[in-house]
Amino acid sequence: MILSGFLAVAPMVAWGQAGPTGGFGAGPAGAASPYGGAFLGGSGPAPLPPAQAGDGRLVQAELSAPAPGSLPGASLVETLNRALERAIGQTGAKPQTNALIAPAAAPAPSPVVVELFTSQGCSACPPADAALAKVAARPDVLALSLHVDYWDYLGWEDPFAQPAFTARQKAYARAAGLRTLYTPQVIVAGTQSLVSPADPELDAAIATAAAVPPVVAMTVSRGAEPGQFAIDLSAPRPLKQKSVVQIVRYVPQARVEILRGENAGQVLDFANVVTAWHAVADWDGKTPVRLNAKIEGEDPAVVIVQTALPGKTVPLPGAILAAGWLR
Repeated sequence: MILSGFLAVAPMVAWGQAGPTGGFGAGPAGAASPYGGAFLGGSGPAPLPPAQAGDGRLVQAELSAPAPGSLPGASLVETLNRALERAIGQTGAKPQTNALIAPAAAPAPSPVVVELFTSQGCSACPPADAALAKVAARPDVLALSLHVDYWDYLGWEDPFAQPAFTARQKAYARAAGLRTLYTPQVIVAGTQSLVSPADPELDAAIATAAAVPPVVAMTVSRGAEPGQFAIDLSAPRPLKQKSVVQIVRYVPQARVEILRGENAGQVLDFANVVTAWHAVADWDGKTPVRLNAKIEGEDPAVVIVQTALPGKTVPLPGAILAAGWLR
């Protein structure tokens, strides 16, 4: 379905336009940050079995910075979190500096991040949900399902939908020069846009992203206490633009019976449903850094390093440089 000019119109056949390879873009002043998120919202019925997003959330994160100036006082993360707080009243974790770390080794390949913007109220989305579930089983893919809220007015309120995920999709659209949102939409590695992807098309996009030489080395290690992780980042060559370090929580599987709307009467399965998306640090890529994160709850957590493209009010999400699981 299509949302034209970011205003809802009658449901239509899904369509779209691929964006540039440099990335996609951000919302207006006061909009939710494309890098931050709230916990699971919505007023629809509970999934079967119920997915409790509150079981897992980011507790705290602090950044070890090797030199003054690598994290400016008026940081990118502060800008993003202020925008998020204005939009949905959520406060993200704020980084602190404390220590120097050694440079990491040459970058190793990261899993390819595949984001699906979907809605339980969209009749065109179930095939895309199924396609995402297939690639989610691959060890070389980090698949994430983000449910948007702009089709809730059609009669079914998606219990997984969050305004922050709609804001993230708008950000991608603005960077691509588009004024139209649609579901389903897949973003691969922050740079490739697909509409209602068939399996071969999605596989080809993943292969294209995987062939790009990595520019960021990331290693994840467990801390002494349960839920503690150290995330080490380095770049053999300075990055051309700042990047944002994000921690994402998700529910691996959920099943929902749809009672109203375009998918009424169906029982739909979903994979890797995102419940929280937090920007926890910004990084210029000039010096190695260590992010110390503490995670609580059972929901899986992943870390994503993404280019921050220039935007009018908040930075825009660009190419994803590194990603991995916190486990």
